[in-house]
Amino acid sequence: MGGIRDKVKRCFLLLMNAIQAGKIYSTDHPKFQEFIGHLYANLKELLEARQELTLGIVSGELAWEEEIFFDLSAKLAGLISFLEESRVERIVFSQGLTLAELRQFIISLARARQSGQGEEKEGPDLNGLQHIRAGRLRATVRNNLSDREEAELKKKYFSAVQTVDQSLNLVLEEREVDYLDLRFNLLNIMENFFGRHQELLNLVSVKERDLVTFVHLLNVTLLVMFFASRLGFASDDVLDLGLAALYHDIGKLYISRKIIKKKGRLTEAEFQQVQSHPIIGARILQGYKESLGYLPMVAAFEHHLRYDLSGYPKLPDTRKPHLASMMISICDVYDALSLKRSYKKEFPPDKIYELMTMEKGKAFPPELLDKFFQFVGLWPVGTIALLSDGRVGVVRQVNEQDIARPVVEIIAPQSNGEQVDLSQNGTLSIIRALDPRGEGKKYLKHPKRAAPVETPF
Repeated sequence: MGGIRDKVKRCFLLLMNAIQAGKIYSTDHPKFQEFIGHLYANLKELLEARQELTLGIVSGELAWEEEIFFDLSAKLAGLISFLEESRVERIVFSQGLTLAELRQFIISLARARQSGQGEEKEGPDLNGLQHIRAGRLRATVRNNLSDREEAELKKKYFSAVQTVDQSLNLVLEEREVDYLDLRFNLLNIMENFFGRHQELLNLVSVKERDLVTFVHLLNVTLLVMFFASRLGFASDDVLDLGLAALYHDIGKLYISRKIIKKKGRLTEAEFQQVQSHPIIGARILQGYKESLGYLPMVAAFEHHLRYDLSGYPKLPDTRKPHLASMMISICDVYDALSLKRSYKKEFPPDKIYELMTMEKGKAFPPELLDKFFQFVGLWPVGTIALLSDGRVGVVRQVNEQDIARPVVEIIAPQSNGEQVDLSQNGTLSIIRALDPRGEGKKYLKHPKRAAPVETPF
């Protein structure tokens, strides 16, 4: 019995790896084929002695027959979360299972996602699969954000913050990084929060000082992946850029442990070390180039260089910073200006645009900065806006041809969902954004807040 039990536990592990590989790699990639092969060999061995094998989730724990694998559940929390969100309560494999069936099932399960606004979340396609059954997929409609859904969104967001914390601490503690697991987590984060930066700013208030840095790094990572996908980058490249964004400030985190939290005045040597955090970060990430690649190391070194090379560290040549470094720099500054900190209040969107465009050609490449604001808008989706006629609306869609004139849904006075395309209305404009923690707070409970944006892959 013990031998079968161990094989079933291994089956859960291989299932997780196969799903991760299915989300990260193309279907003909050797790595994907390798993980599918390992899972298939395991399942064939288990099915030699039984007609069926049922894998399930019971009260948030991995289960098989009468066994509950509490120890494995902690390790495979990502698999449990993924299956629960896909509304898969159990998976049944039966004798006669073919490699082609397993491959089709894993691809379908890995690629299942939110199909659009107001539609159900798609589950795995079971058509033609004679030897695989999956538990019932319950519908989740996310058109409107009720109090419960808002609480769930906040819960997911702070869970993502904890994931960022853990991923960064692995490197800071010089521990091994699971590359596949890290990319899988980035994909889940992207799918949950893609294109929702302003909405998250409206909903989430970070009071714990120690979490502010991780919140910022999560936001920058999300913004960079959104930016990259809108620029047309391939999915693998989007994830690579997300990894680079996640680790770009690892040098500052390292120093904060050693110096920044020190009581009393910094010595000259310590101050110089703070200024050299890009070099420290690059050196730390150099030790992870085999697992994370070179891009995080490059971004860590260059993210304070500035486009005109007037930043730091000083370089002996005049080569321009890497495109990834410039994208991360733009998103880094944008989120830093957006976030409320203990030492400053957040800036409204139009002020952020003004401040950043003043640095066009100096801190940021002009064309790249223009592209960024073309995608996020002068008034981002989710902005609570006071209109020139005194009404209040929420920005629902950016107008890429005229970023100052988006599509706005009127919410006060109540208007039954009336939407106004400001690009088609020459008499109406946005006067200013309303602070979601101040005068705009009462409008956050409006029942038609923007639905999630569909991820591009």
